[in-house]
Amino acid sequence: MTYDRKETVGENVLYCGNSLKVLPSLGEKFADHTITDPPYEDALHEAFVDDKFQRSDGGNAGKSLGFEGISAIRFPVMEMIANASRGWALMFNIAEGAGEWEKAIKAAGAKYDTWCFWRKPDGLPRMNGQGPARPGEGFSTAWCGKGFRSWNSGGKRGFYDHPVNPPDRQKVAGENGKLVAAHPTEKPLSLMREMILDFTQPGDVILDPFAGIFSTGVACIQTGRRFIGIELNPAYFEIGLRRMREAEAKVKDQPVLFNAPQKSRQTDFGFKEGE
Repeated sequence: MTYDRKETVGENVLYCGNSLKVLPSLGEKFADHTITDPPYEDALHEAFVDDKFQRSDGGNAGKSLGFEGISAIRFPVMEMIANASRGWALMFNIAEGAGEWEKAIKAAGAKYDTWCFWRKPDGLPRMNGQGPARPGEGFSTAWCGKGFRSWNSGGKRGFYDHPVNPPDRQKVAGENGKLVAAHPTEKPLSLMREMILDFTQPGDVILDPFAGIFSTGVACIQTGRRFIGIELNPAYFEIGLRRMREAEAKVKDQPVLFNAPQKSRQTDFGFKEGE
């Protein structure tokens, strides 16, 4: 067996296991799109254990994220994503990793499109004062299918503006009993909904091979998409499974509320209207 556990929630399928083993077992082009948050570049993982690094998620500085960086597995992961996806593949990364993701995308035979930016308006400043804090991160976009790329938002800029610590961020009790973030890199639901509505269609199957606590999956349920998620960590899988079940129960009681592209708050970057 290529996975440790498999659960279904409505039309959504969740695997607890290593995506490098699970993905090849699922076949080719089984997903319409991939939207995923793989491990960060190794350099940022090292920053997390720097005692000068400040966490804005309630976690403790000076501690590892709990999983390895992406560098050693980026190319095989991208090859599997390209093999699995019929359309878009969106992979979160920091600016320093954008070039490496472009190389991996092209090596996998997919079409590199662009790098989009997610601004974090509530991100903490760099407390040691030795340089600017990171304003956010982004995601690389690739087309894995045939024909022309298409999305739902016309000429909209690839700029997304969502707080990293919204009220609905998942919390658990920390070592001292204080509530801390359930996952160190949880993506906000508002961001995931906007991306899903921009890049996919109702009824599409969305793959996330690094599902964490299943924010992408919850957003898929909320927007009328189907979801296939893979998560290695059993504790994160359990939290994500609970969230998926709660989201599925809610949509049974009321219509899907998020079924049209959401506009992010755009800054003008000095451009005049029409430029």
